[in-house]
Amino acid sequence: MTKYGFAINLHRCVGCRTCTIACKMENSVPEGIQHMRVLNDQGDTVYDVPSGSYPALSFEWTPVPCMHCDSSPCLPVCPTGATSKRDDGIVLVDEEKCIGCRMCMEACPYDARSFDESSKTVVKCSLCAHRLDAGLSSTMCQLCCPNRAIVVGDLDDPDSAVSRTIRENETIRLLLEQETGPNVHYWRSVNQGL
Repeated sequence: MTKYGFAINLHRCVGCRTCTIACKMENSVPEGIQHMRVLNDQGDTVYDVPSGSYPALSFEWTPVPCMHCDSSPCLPVCPTGATSKRDDGIVLVDEEKCIGCRMCMEACPYDARSFDESSKTVVKCSLCAHRLDAGLSSTMCQLCCPNRAIVVGDLDDPDSAVSRTIRENETIRLLLEQETGPNVHYWRSVNQGL
């Protein structure tokens, strides 16, 4: 069975936020909303400031999409069933069913959902389900990343690039203590001793 997920190379991410813009263009993401947030060391999406003391300064960015969790806390709290999970692990929001109550936003520990004021609905990363359903092998964020920091694919296929990346590298996942089973794995191709 297919189960989609991400592997994101933090060493290759240079904070250009091309993934954010590519997602906005592909998915008509409203102004002021980001489905792929790229956080700096301070946890912000703007005003990058280096960490450390001169001359040992460093930058690190963390792209944060929806985690498409195995145990998505946003699912059980949705009163209308607008949030659903496909058999391939992609968590989606049906804007026709969404009443804008924002309970799913409160439940998400990754802050991966936003409220769209124009439609009065909650929106989020769809893992470019429309592209994957059309037989395209990549999301728009993966396709447009200039440093090839993002890999998307079938976590259940041991021969997929995402599975090989996770198997061959030491990866981390965010907020594992929340027991959500996030399907975004982070790794570094070069260990900077951080």
